[in-house]
Amino acid sequence: MARAKVPNPEVRRRILDVSLDLFATKGFDATGVQEIVTTAGVTKGALYHYFRSKDEILFEIYGRVFGRELESLQRIVAEGHDPVRTLRTIIVDLVAHTAESAKESAVFARGGHSDSPHWQAMQEQWRRYQEGFRQVIRDGQEAGVFSAKASPEVASWSVFGFTNSLHTWYRPQGSKTPTDIGNELADLVLTGLQS
Repeated sequence: MARAKVPNPEVRRRILDVSLDLFATKGFDATGVQEIVTTAGVTKGALYHYFRSKDEILFEIYGRVFGRELESLQRIVAEGHDPVRTLRTIIVDLVAHTAESAKESAVFARGGHSDSPHWQAMQEQWRRYQEGFRQVIRDGQEAGVFSAKASPEVASWSVFGFTNSLHTWYRPQGSKTPTDIGNELADLVLTGLQS
């Protein structure tokens, strides 16, 4: 009787890391499974032992980022601070996470397969994040802390548009840290919401 292969977390991590590098530089569609296995130094059998498809690898990459960001937002909201402090903390946190995940952001910016069930699940996570962010603004508007001049949707997209492009210009060796950048963005957004 053949013995089942024991999963090797190092091999799985190497496949994910190599895939991330390739997707970020070449794009998801332009990266083939053979290129992933060759670069990772594994067999196709090893890749398919951990992932059923290239699409599943992409979802795993996205899932790690969006899952972490959603958990972080929920934790910040649960702390129960006033809307100004809560929104500032969320914005700084989002900028910091995005800066840490520059490759993942580059992959996300290139898009994925909208007809994939994995893509649909990731989009649902992203919608939950957006709604949580917007609810903080709504709560601040209802409390009279934020002006109702700008809708929560427009205010949130000003932040999301900024963070979605962060990977194109942010450099870790630059003069400003992610926290500095996040606080500047929060100042800008909060000034608009409180005027």
